[in-house]
Amino acid sequence: MTNQPAPDSPAPELFTWEFASDPYPAYAWLREHAPVHRTRLPSGVEAWLVTRYADARQALADQRLSKNPAHHDEPAHAKGRTGIPGERKAELMTHLLNIDPPDHTRLRRLVSTAFTPRRVAEFAPRVQELTDRLIDGFAARGSADLIHEFAFPLPIYAICDLLGVPREDQDDFRDWAGMMIRHGGGPRGGVARSVKKMRGYLAELIHRKREALSETAAPGEDLISGLIRASDHGEHLTENEAAAMAFILLFAGFETTVNLIGNGMYALLTHPDQRERLQSSLAAGESALMETGIEELLRYDGPVELATWRFATAPLTIGGQDIAPGDPVLVVLAAADRDPQRFTDPDVLDLTRSDNQHLGYGHGIHYCLGAPLARLEGRTALTTLLTRLPDLQLAAEPEDLRWRGGLIMRGLRALPVEFTAV
Repeated sequence: MTNQPAPDSPAPELFTWEFASDPYPAYAWLREHAPVHRTRLPSGVEAWLVTRYADARQALADQRLSKNPAHHDEPAHAKGRTGIPGERKAELMTHLLNIDPPDHTRLRRLVSTAFTPRRVAEFAPRVQELTDRLIDGFAARGSADLIHEFAFPLPIYAICDLLGVPREDQDDFRDWAGMMIRHGGGPRGGVARSVKKMRGYLAELIHRKREALSETAAPGEDLISGLIRASDHGEHLTENEAAAMAFILLFAGFETTVNLIGNGMYALLTHPDQRERLQSSLAAGESALMETGIEELLRYDGPVELATWRFATAPLTIGGQDIAPGDPVLVVLAAADRDPQRFTDPDVLDLTRSDNQHLGYGHGIHYCLGAPLARLEGRTALTTLLTRLPDLQLAAEPEDLRWRGGLIMRGLRALPVEFTAV
């Protein structure tokens, strides 16, 4: 349980390594004393942090807050420091995280069919196969790093399959994605180099698939082939848009799930009573507790700490605070989801929590498109780990674990565990 700050405590220091380990006391202070708070980020950009649930929900749905960085009234020292490093130079800006309606509506419609409940359900056997294969890789050893050996590769291979990246190329994507995670809280150059390599590969893959589609009457069912078909049938999808769409599905589709699995497993390992209840439920063949449990893990210590950038296009007021046009706004999902005005005992992990309208995957028109797939991967991963390795335990003290520094995502650098070798 996270300790609440004293009412008269000074304003907390944000975005330090200590803060990254446990940001929740600082967020509690902000909710109480400065719920819409202007701060200078480590990048030098000044932005508003929105920390209360009601304000966060309002901001996420407010159409005066644009996703398009062109609306940022950015000073020279902060130029190009919002968004994903390297995406501007790589011409990958026209994706769902950076655009507004009507382009957002058009592009989201093109890819939404890949994430319907039916399509995700059809993908379930492949997710289970990947999960079992990865556990097979370390089960006989009796120890593992659940981030690098399990939580990280699982969503990478899954999203590559969904996009249509050939199996022989998927390890390249794993390497590039690893660069993004390793450098996420450090120099932007490492991420930018990976983005550039990924962009070059995607352009080549789109070209190859377009040629293949022109030569066959049996087009592929993968998402990139679907984007190309839509483009060729009058949906006005440029090659840059297709590459940007494939890129953001990879970028947003893997790290959120890495953190859902990693943070979720860590929460269970450090709350043995909740973990035991869940294992008993799974052993009895029940799924209800895992269903509510995934939602509670998303709320309690979710994979996305801050929602991606928004920029005011007109004067507006959030939580009594006036926001000027051009100002960046960051909605702090992690703070909103621990708001005691919305959740009873918000700092308590309760897998049975039923009234749980958390903001872990956002709200409004930018609600995470891949949430159904991420939930499937999270449920499959945790269920299989707890079932196949029932005596799984942390192999380090919690205070010795390190969290990745970074602005948007929240996740562990490593999660060492030990168990009876199988």
